Order: sequence, then C-alpha cells, then structure tokens
Amino acid sequence: MECPENRYKNKILTLPNILSFFRLCLIPLIVWQYVEKHNYLIALYLLALSGLTDIADGIVARNFNMISDFGKAFDPVADKLTQIAMLFCLVTRFRMMWLPLILLIIKEIFAGVTGLMMVQKGIVMGADWHGKATTVLLYGTMLVHLAWVNITPAVSNILIGACTAMIILSGILYGIRNLKYLRSGEVVHEKV
Repeated sequence: MECPENRYKNKILTLPNILSFFRLCLIPLIVWQYVEKHNYLIALYLLALSGLTDIADGIVARNFNMISDFGKAFDPVADKLTQIAMLFCLVTRFRMMWLPLILLIIKEIFAGVTGLMMVQKGIVMGADWHGKATTVLLYGTMLVHLAWVNITPAVSNILIGACTAMIILSGILYGIRNLKYLRSGEVVHEKV
C-alpha cells in the first residue's frame, strides 16, 4: 500500500515544528535554573521535558505523515542548541565537558554548512542512526550529571569519553555522507 502524499512537506506550522519551537523556548529556562538558581533538579526536569517533546515530535511527524522539509532542518537545530546550552552549563561544574562541547560545535558547524549546500542542490536528508545514537548518549550523560549531583570523577569521565567518541564517529560518518551527495548531486529520498 502506498503512503498518501504528504501534504505537510512544504509547511512550517505543523505540530512537530511547534514542539521543536517549544524545545527552543525551554533553553533559557534550563540555563537560568542551572546557572543562576543552581536548581539542578528543575533543570533536570526541564531537560527531560525537552527530550520527551523531541521524541513526541518524531512520533507525530511519522505516524500522522506530518514530516516537513522545514522540520527536517529545524528539529536538529533545536536539539543541538539544547545540547550545546546544557553542555555549557555542565562545564561550570565538570571541566571535561569542554571536550564534547567543542567537538559538538565543530561537528554541527560542518554539518550545517554542508547541509545548507545540500539543500541548495535540492537534497534534504534526515538524521542517520549515529546522529540519533549521539543524541541519546548526550541526553543520557547530561541527565545523569544533573541527577547525580556528586557523580564520581571516574563515572563522569567514562560518560564524557563515550559522548566524545560518539560525536567523533558521527561527525566522520555525516561528513562522508554529505560530501558524497554533494559530489554526486543526487536527490535522495531517505526515511527520517
């Protein structure tokens, strides 16, 4: 059975995109609770809410055929800004968080530049498995550091090391994918 045509493909105002926008609005609240109020538990709840809305927007987009080209670009931006903001917060207490933070920024700048070049060629692609795995690992690491206020340095460094390794792997794989499609110029229809 063929999937009905997606009438939301070129729309901006969709429920998944509204959920992504809501995640952006949570960022200042998370930072304020963490940095200004030192209320790590509230920051934890807000970050968990952000993660749940990320899951929800994907479920809604796929199950109700509301996947839009705008959403394919906007959803990861909301994710990455949330992750970068939370990593900046965590650096104030865990110095080693600089490593995944800097690598994530470099990876996202490269992915953003090559992604925009792909969009100009008519190629719009969603996240690959390694990007989703990186997101899950980053959120898990951030949530553990928020929930376990006195986390041992060994556990903290193991989690940070795993995030760092996954960011590097994902950056390399996205780089290979994006450069491949930029060279070939093929328009690819991928599952999101």
